[in-house]
Amino acid sequence: MKTWIKFCAQTNVEDALLSYEAGADAVGFVFAPSKRRVTPAQVKAITAQLPAGKEMIGVFVNEPADRLVNIVNDCALTGIQLQGDESPGFVSEMRMQLPQGTRITKTLHAHNIHEEASLFFTAGVRPVDSILVDSGTAIERGGSGQTFNWLELQHFIDDLQEVAPVIIAGGLDPQNVGGAVALFRPFGVDVATGVERGPGRKDPEKLRAFVASVRAAELDQPKVGT
Repeated sequence: MKTWIKFCAQTNVEDALLSYEAGADAVGFVFAPSKRRVTPAQVKAITAQLPAGKEMIGVFVNEPADRLVNIVNDCALTGIQLQGDESPGFVSEMRMQLPQGTRITKTLHAHNIHEEASLFFTAGVRPVDSILVDSGTAIERGGSGQTFNWLELQHFIDDLQEVAPVIIAGGLDPQNVGGAVALFRPFGVDVATGVERGPGRKDPEKLRAFVASVRAAELDQPKVGT
């Protein structure tokens, strides 16, 4: 299975185009407080110059529903990533207001993943299109550049993949992403810091190396560590 790849925390059109050219399936824009935060006006200017049919994801933390929907529409985003304390009810509200086909991803933070998962998911209910597992905290929701304990959460993440497709994030880079793909066989991987030459500026060589590492890991047959 081909692993979905997202290069997040885009701040300019040149880097977004480089990301697609390197092999990314999606680019991400951070609307929440961050060193890489962008405004709706900035993103609208960027997405207007990107190829049609490409995935463009907005990252939000506890954003009011009406403002979130307005940003998605104004910026022509194809998906949202909810990185805060959003509830299943909030997701249901978004689903009704967002354009049809908008991908909704909910982030679960590794340090508190069991509690967050039990609060967000109930038996037989799949309110989102995918789950992102990140190493963030309640203070720093993402973009820390730190990995979580993969082996400790391996079996729990296996179970999560029965609920919805899982995206692995947190401290990934060209050197370790192959290990994440081999261990988890996730739907996707997401990176920001690990492919940068500075905050908010992508490194073309790291972008290509990251994609190459993912594709090489996909060639391995058995899932390791089980």
